[in-house]
Amino acid sequence: MTQFLLVHGAFHGAWCWRKTVAELEKRGHRAKAIDLPGQGDDQTPLADVTLDTMVDKIIAEMADLPGKAVLVGHSLGGIPITATGEKAPEHIKALVYLSAFLPQDGEALFDIEGRNPKPVVPVSMTFDAERISGTINPDKVQEIFYHDCSDADIADAKARLRPQALAALMTKVHITPERFGRIPRVYVECTDDRALSIAMQRDMIAKSPPVDVRSLRASHSPFLSMPDKLADALADL
Repeated sequence: MTQFLLVHGAFHGAWCWRKTVAELEKRGHRAKAIDLPGQGDDQTPLADVTLDTMVDKIIAEMADLPGKAVLVGHSLGGIPITATGEKAPEHIKALVYLSAFLPQDGEALFDIEGRNPKPVVPVSMTFDAERISGTINPDKVQEIFYHDCSDADIADAKARLRPQALAALMTKVHITPERFGRIPRVYVECTDDRALSIAMQRDMIAKSPPVDVRSLRASHSPFLSMPDKLADALADL
């Protein structure tokens, strides 16, 4: 039995993992999904959300779990799980990146996205006047995130998406071989992803080779479109 802690990506919340949690539990594992600060049901003001507050939330959640956790980060969630790996490696059994940003030392999410020759998410966002948060264009949501999901799941997700605080996307992550580097890490790539292209995923994999790579023929949201196959991939690791 493995303890999984599931960390969502931008605009989302713990709600997006509900099918995957159920599938992992059917396979005899423990799984818990959390809301990052300012997302899902968490009411932290977006102006107060930073990468540090995300990391502190993850560490606090891990402290309540029995034993070490497999920390799974989706998309943006790859940034705070990386920083958590540096700050609290003693709590982590492995890091799993699900079509997620996998930074090198000194990189921010925006640095990685800046290498993207065909950016999709940034050009589909609007920003508040103070540039504290960004909101994804509702007309683009299905095409970018959910093109292989059911109509019911798409409608439910659209109703739940929230503006994303930007500070953590601009914060550079610092990691060392002695702390982050000692944690086994795995990448689960989504080959039909339109938000984080497979070329971008494989570029990050090549720059920071994980111990294992698994593939799903999925959109950016396999936790909704194929939670059974996602749970199989996670459990098999």
